Amino acid sequence: MRKALRRPVSRKAIFQAILLFLCAYLIFLIVWIKVKDHYGYFVTVIGSQLVAVVKQVQPEEIKAEKGIVRVSFSPQRMKDLLLDLTIKVNSFTFNVPLTLAIMAALFPFVRRKWSAYGQALLILFGVHLLYVFSFGANSLTSTLVQRGLETVSKPTLWTFQFLWEFTNNMVIRFEPFLIGFYVFIRFKE
Repeated sequence: MRKALRRPVSRKAIFQAILLFLCAYLIFLIVWIKVKDHYGYFVTVIGSQLVAVVKQVQPEEIKAEKGIVRVSFSPQRMKDLLLDLTIKVNSFTFNVPLTLAIMAALFPFVRRKWSAYGQALLILFGVHLLYVFSFGANSLTSTLVQRGLETVSKPTLWTFQFLWEFTNNMVIRFEPFLIGFYVFIRFKE
């Protein structure tokens, strides 16, 4: 079986990718500044609903302010107690312009572009949802345990702490490169 000969990437293609990256980054940065708070609110609403199911709490109020979303939960057993979480939108969306610019720079090098970029955007949304969920689950677990309203095993507590720390310190920081690597490896021409 003959292996397909790969043509080397030309300097022109590399220059085009760099130029595409720089232009796309500038455009995405300007647009993202305008839409990030709306996106952050949307992700927080969905993530809070997921946390509510897992932690058996009820989201009472979700308020968006400039750059933050405040979520108030009440435990199902104690409706008069409110537990507040403050989620900074920039904490999980700061890499979006870079991620989108890397995806744009890969445009000449990937096939099945609709599939590639659709999957990349779903992964990006999933990572942000994971951030909000892990932050909420870890914070609520710690608060409920400290107040004596919940007893959880140490492995469960460690699982929420690990999920939060891993998402916050690794996944969010490397998201542009992980998604770019995935798109390039999965869909390269």
